[in-house]
Amino acid sequence: MLLADRTVLVTGVLTPSSIAFTCARLAQEQGATVVLSSFGRARSLTERAARRLPVEAPVIDLDVTSAEDLAGLADRLTAHVDRLDGVVHAIGFAPETCLGQDDGLFAASWDDVATAVQVSAYSLPALARAVRPLLRPGASIVGLDFDATVAWPAYDWMGVAKAALESASRYLARDLGPDGVRVNLVAAGPIRTVAARSIPGFADIEQVWAERAPLGWDVDDPEPAARAVTALLSDWFPATSGEIVHVDGGVHAIGAAAVHP
Repeated sequence: MLLADRTVLVTGVLTPSSIAFTCARLAQEQGATVVLSSFGRARSLTERAARRLPVEAPVIDLDVTSAEDLAGLADRLTAHVDRLDGVVHAIGFAPETCLGQDDGLFAASWDDVATAVQVSAYSLPALARAVRPLLRPGASIVGLDFDATVAWPAYDWMGVAKAALESASRYLARDLGPDGVRVNLVAAGPIRTVAARSIPGFADIEQVWAERAPLGWDVDDPEPAARAVTALLSDWFPATSGEIVHVDGGVHAIGAAAVHP
């Protein structure tokens, strides 16, 4: 099994339709001990999802915008595991004004933009710093991404935040490399998760994949992206860090939709 005897923290699990849940399920199926994190009103959803895993996973509190929560994270984790071999960063949020507005980037205030960047990008190095005492050499941090090299319909400030996430992952790869810790991202195509359905204009993003994915793309299937995360958590990529692995049916490589007679 790919993750035998490894311990993995998975953030961002809300419902079984999410990529994060599928990551947790596959990690367990591949032999890992999994701990989930959640907080506030979302915690009941996470606990319900945890019961649907092959082995019910413990859920610990973590609000990545809380310095107190981050400072106590390692202690909360050691109640369940004595080390971490992997971390899945599946955290993202932007206020309504940051997504799908008629005015695009002009619609949001700095306060809203700051929230989007803090939760969706700054949280990656903040989380890495919080768990660093538990990361063993050979550990792997994998974040979920949405390709930020181009502008997408409706994605607006979340796209900017994802660009920051991508840059942060490269600097983390630099900073954690001497510890023997890898940092990579998986840029998945659109999946109909709870978060995605809240984005005005999400159907326009789906349409891009319907027209351009040479391998095709199933917006209801999170498993291809989760398999990539699982592989990156394993020892099968021992010298890969600072990378963005695209799991998007090939859309990132295609400049325009094919025209068929």
